[in-house]
Amino acid sequence: MLQVHRQTRAWATSFIKPGVLLSEMCEKIENNNRKLIGENGLQAGLGFPTGCSLNHVAAHYTPNAGDKTVLKYDDVMKIDFGTHVNGRIIDSAYTVAFNPKYDNLLQAVKDATNSGVRAAGIDARLGEIGGVIQEVMESYEVELDGKTYRVKSCRGLSGHSINPYQIHGDKSVPMVKTSDPTKMEEGEVYAIETFGTTGRGQMNVDGECSHYQKTVNAPRVALRLPSAKSLLKFIDTTFDTLPFCRRWLDRGGQTKYLMGLKQLVDNGIVTACPPLVDVKGSFVAQYEHTFILRPTCKEVLSRGDDY
Repeated sequence: MLQVHRQTRAWATSFIKPGVLLSEMCEKIENNNRKLIGENGLQAGLGFPTGCSLNHVAAHYTPNAGDKTVLKYDDVMKIDFGTHVNGRIIDSAYTVAFNPKYDNLLQAVKDATNSGVRAAGIDARLGEIGGVIQEVMESYEVELDGKTYRVKSCRGLSGHSINPYQIHGDKSVPMVKTSDPTKMEEGEVYAIETFGTTGRGQMNVDGECSHYQKTVNAPRVALRLPSAKSLLKFIDTTFDTLPFCRRWLDRGGQTKYLMGLKQLVDNGIVTACPPLVDVKGSFVAQYEHTFILRPTCKEVLSRGDDY
């Protein structure tokens, strides 16, 4: 499992170029991961949908059916994907930008993520790790088209602990200094992910939703629509509490499911995760690594030669 991310990232470099259709790119990445991980129901497979958020969109975007978005030379794209074996998830992300004018933005976020990973450890306080990340991130500037921007940490997004079949666990690792005294503990798995932006650093929700996840400890509700009942059965057996997207429902043969999906969301059984965005015209970059806190070491599970 540890090699799948690295191999897929190296392979994806060969075809992620300006002009690629994002829906086709995501399908290629996901199919390669399915093959390498040996997809087998809930025992092994994809940890969550492949994110390919562009420019001011920070997270939670993957194409829905009919989306014809094409990658452009001046885009800043965050590629975020995960795999799992028996619900144990490897979560990692990186940023693709072809125009060298974004180099400092990418370097700021990469350095911030690596600094957060270095600061993490048994008994490390989450709020203090956020301070380390913020200090490194906001020491960078980037010049775009004659204007200089100080890179800002994105508030409202965070790293997170990872539990079996639960991508976002009970603990969050901020990207800014906070007073949170919560400590990391032996045996925990974390994803340190940081987002740096040329915008305001305040996240909002905007755009068509593609990401969903069955709510952990979801309430038992009498569902009115037959389509909601059948869709919930499909989600339970196919994803459990792992995130999924509408493309994966289409792939699984689900049809005319939008009303049923809405009822599941309205009743709190499924959580919708719409795109998170900064102001239009800004650019957001992301890097992320997963690690486990062993008794005598911190093992970074997603580290490769690329980052």
